[in-house]
Amino acid sequence: MTAITTTPATTGRPAAEAGSGPVLGGWSGDADYFRFQEHQGYQPQAVMDVLHGRVLGAVFRGMVPAGVCTELAERFWQNDEARSRDGEAPVRYIGAYHYHKTTETYLDECAEIETALDDVLAVKGDPLAAFYDGLAGALAAEEGTVRRAAHQGRQACRGVLRSWFGRGEYALLPHEDRGQCREPQQADFEIQGALDHQICALNICLENGAGGRLGVWNIQPDEDSKRRLGTEYTGSPYPIETLDGVQSTWLTINPGDVYIFNGSHVHAVEPSAAPGVHRTTLSGLFAFIDDTTVVSWT
Repeated sequence: MTAITTTPATTGRPAAEAGSGPVLGGWSGDADYFRFQEHQGYQPQAVMDVLHGRVLGAVFRGMVPAGVCTELAERFWQNDEARSRDGEAPVRYIGAYHYHKTTETYLDECAEIETALDDVLAVKGDPLAAFYDGLAGALAAEEGTVRRAAHQGRQACRGVLRSWFGRGEYALLPHEDRGQCREPQQADFEIQGALDHQICALNICLENGAGGRLGVWNIQPDEDSKRRLGTEYTGSPYPIETLDGVQSTWLTINPGDVYIFNGSHVHAVEPSAAPGVHRTTLSGLFAFIDDTTVVSWT
């Protein structure tokens, strides 16, 4: 179940004006918005609610069968093409990240890893394909479409298989996904059209032990805060003290659950508390880039 703290939040106005005023300024939603819709199985129409900014997020419990989760996780850990990254967000992954790169470099890396990624995802009941097929149907009802982001005939990655292995308070520190989409080196990339819309994060849980919750704070940081904290083009990290007084929600995630949410909110991931158990997901980003076109990238 979703647990929401009772710390103060604003209703569609700057968070810095609420109560005693948290250090971080920005926009916060009301109670109707700041919540996760809970569903048993996949309900594509709920994705539309997040894309259109009507609600923070949605979770589809048990969408992916246990056997599919196990097979994908085994393929991920056994694949020799998996890479590791240290720093503030240590992770093992198969895929490519657009973060802090030129458009050309990102798309080169997408092309390099495409075969290995396709091999891992070649399972019966591929959940990534199922998610986007369902979304395509929901969009068609509004005369919309969904596809991978592209530039000069080359496509973004389908998704990223990853396991965060930070062992502090957070496996993935508090951050938001909007800042990285403003990367000046990607001014020619169509994903920057997403900045006028809701940037949605998709996560398909394959493995998780005790803990490993997703935390989301009810704030989309404003530009003054981003410039002051140096997150204008990175979205990361937000010191935990800047979130004092900001309402938060903590979502427990189990293998087979699929969840989406507005990635412009500051969010973080707890490490799995179970010894030897990884928190492994199949993930990506997606958003409208105009009135009818949704694109995905990683």
